[in-house]
Amino acid sequence: MPDTIEPSSQSVSNVSTNGFLAKLGERIRSLRARRGMTRKMLAQYSLVSERHLAQVEVGKGNISVLLLQQIAAALSLPIAHFFQDDVHSSHERQIIDQILARLPTPLLGEIRKQLVRDHGQFEQGRRSHIALIGLRGAGKSTLGARLAKELVCPFIELDREVEHLAGLGLSELFSLYGQAGYRRFERRALETALKEHESVVIATGGSIVSEAATFDLLLSRCFTVWLKAEPEEHMSRVLAQGDLRPMAGNKAAMDDLKQILRGRAPLYGKADHSVDTSHQSFDQALAQLVRSVKQSKEPK
Repeated sequence: MPDTIEPSSQSVSNVSTNGFLAKLGERIRSLRARRGMTRKMLAQYSLVSERHLAQVEVGKGNISVLLLQQIAAALSLPIAHFFQDDVHSSHERQIIDQILARLPTPLLGEIRKQLVRDHGQFEQGRRSHIALIGLRGAGKSTLGARLAKELVCPFIELDREVEHLAGLGLSELFSLYGQAGYRRFERRALETALKEHESVVIATGGSIVSEAATFDLLLSRCFTVWLKAEPEEHMSRVLAQGDLRPMAGNKAAMDDLKQILRGRAPLYGKADHSVDTSHQSFDQALAQLVRSVKQSKEPK
């Protein structure tokens, strides 16, 4: 009988460990991008060196649990989020998805009809609340204000409502309370807007999609539209508005922007509709947006 070579327990352990660290690093990098944070920013908030973070994100740094907890706190997330396969799906939705996956296709049509019959009134109310999502520079504020005029309803910029509730500017709010504090005010501002307005257009902050509970509320209570644009257009529009912060002290600003967009694209993609504003005039983009919203209100 020929000899066989069995892998040593040490080599198997190394492969398993390396795979785990690589997956962990990718998860941290993805969550950081979805939060809109550069590695330098995360290092500052977590008190973990930027060099160590870089090693961790490429799967080469064996990080301690304590440092991992500091990173989780800086991202305003439970540490368990680093080890979950889908950190943006609620537990109930995961269960429902599992049930639906086991059902025959013809039965899904009947379930959809039943949902429409039982919750049609709720769906109609949801479509009276229009929420625009997307990165800075997509046109949420300018297009949102014009859309509200077309629909004859109020227009709300959620960040301005956050400032009103907190009695502070955003920079002061972050300085005093951090990202966790901002998220609390953001949730309250959204709940207030939905409660006080039967019909409204809401321009959200670009990172709202990275806060699972708030984003779930937005998706369930609003007809959401993702305003898309190419990274270069996002950057040029922000700079054209006189905001030089994207470039200040950051030579890799465009790479960071692209990474953020890649990280958030699956979340933005959960919107009911999307409008690509790249290479379009304001009037062209507005016409698309108005058309998509008005079509959503038509009886099916």
